[in-house]
Amino acid sequence: MTATASVWASLPVPAVLIDAEGRTAEVNAAAELFLNLSARSLKGQGFFDRVAIDAPLEEAFARIRDSRSPVFINDVAVGTGDRAPVLCNLQAAPLVDNPGTILLLIAPREFADRLGRGGAIKSAAKSAIGMAEILAHEIKNPLAGITGAAQLLSMSLSPEDQELTDLIVAESRRIVKLLEQVEQFGNLRAPEKRPVNIHDFLDRARRSAMLGFAAHMTFVEDYDPSLPPTAGDADQLVQVFLNLLKNAAEAAPRGGTIRIHSFYDLSLRLRRPDGTGAAVPLQIEIIDDGPGIPEEIAGDIFDPFVSGRENGTGLGLALVSKILADHGGWISVDSVPGRTVFRVSLPVAPKSEPAPKSEPERSE
Repeated sequence: MTATASVWASLPVPAVLIDAEGRTAEVNAAAELFLNLSARSLKGQGFFDRVAIDAPLEEAFARIRDSRSPVFINDVAVGTGDRAPVLCNLQAAPLVDNPGTILLLIAPREFADRLGRGGAIKSAAKSAIGMAEILAHEIKNPLAGITGAAQLLSMSLSPEDQELTDLIVAESRRIVKLLEQVEQFGNLRAPEKRPVNIHDFLDRARRSAMLGFAAHMTFVEDYDPSLPPTAGDADQLVQVFLNLLKNAAEAAPRGGTIRIHSFYDLSLRLRRPDGTGAAVPLQIEIIDDGPGIPEEIAGDIFDPFVSGRENGTGLGLALVSKILADHGGWISVDSVPGRTVFRVSLPVAPKSEPAPKSEPERSE
């Protein structure tokens, strides 16, 4: 393989070469995965016959060839007959030695935005959590004293005055719970990874939810039983899906439906810190029929202290994002009124490790 071919194959973003007649000349591996189309099926075919892009690219390509300068186009929907449209940023430029041929780079918008945030937490939020961790222990001690004093006072007060002491106790406990979440976020241990069956920890989380906070919900399981195991810490992954199911149960109307969908999709690859790519083909979606995420916070929903619920701490989804990042995974959300989908993407366990046996399903 020549150096040029090696660079082309190693590009971590989808890249396509389009000749002067608008035919696909070359596609790299990342483009095959993103478009869910093989290089063989694309080469020699009209690019716009196979790929739908919501922008007048033919006109843009004509300007590029005339001016021999690059063009950048943001927020464009890109899709094919084999995958739904995805919002992307595009970069197109003529080849130096062959200006009739256009190099098109496709960057999924959500992927770029999330990577720009370090995949998890903004620096300001990190600083806030660091400060909260320092204060949490010192605040919890006097709160325990306040709670105890309020409980003692209530023993000698009239029922009317007891309402005030009950309020003190309830609010003190709520603050303690928030501080414990902050401490948990900052002190999360590194995952102890081993091959785990996805549906085992999904069932653990579902059963727990059905016996507690989601007892009023209807669950629908839509599993692909052929999925291979992932490499992860089963307890931490159960925590991830308990948080997601709790969000869904709190958002959906009483008696609503939560759908758990697992499937295999090779269209997403994560870029590691060393520049190499990593496939995350194991997909799990938690889908609810609630009112959706408010538009003004949708882009920051995985950041600490961002919540769409009254009295929400905004730490649950931030913790989910952190755990998944530690597992080499990914989380995204698509929300409209009546349908919110949290999608978790995880890697496959290395083949050298033995696959776990799935536990038999127990009756509820």
